[in-house]
Amino acid sequence: MSDAKLRQSFTNLGRALDRLEKAVAQPEAANPLAVDGTIQRFEFALELFWKSLKRLLAVEGIETATPKGTLGAAFQAHWLHDQTIWLDMLADRNRTSHVHDEAMARLIHQRITSYAPVMRDTVTAQVDDGERLPDQHKAKHDR
Repeated sequence: MSDAKLRQSFTNLGRALDRLEKAVAQPEAANPLAVDGTIQRFEFALELFWKSLKRLLAVEGIETATPKGTLGAAFQAHWLHDQTIWLDMLADRNRTSHVHDEAMARLIHQRITSYAPVMRDTVTAQVDDGERLPDQHKAKHDR
């Protein structure tokens, strides 16, 4: 995998999180479509998140195949700090495919408002940590 592809993954993830944060900021009571849109943006952001982590783990020589396996490996690598919240995110993402009742959708929407900052903080830590992204990773080993 190329370094450019990994950087692009994190760029795309950052954009997806920007859109998720804008959705979370919308008042849900005023527009039920805001709940649906937020859930869809969450699904998309979480999908990009685990796939970006999977690519990053591969750079480190760790191969994973599933979202749960990828999150577990990232937790073991100390890239994720609260495994429970990440597994809760994954469970809620899986639930959203089958949510047909408004009460459950609103409950998941409320949880997404607490997930979004965790996702952002984790991405920021990965991007800011010089050992994570390829350009800086190589520079450290060249010293």
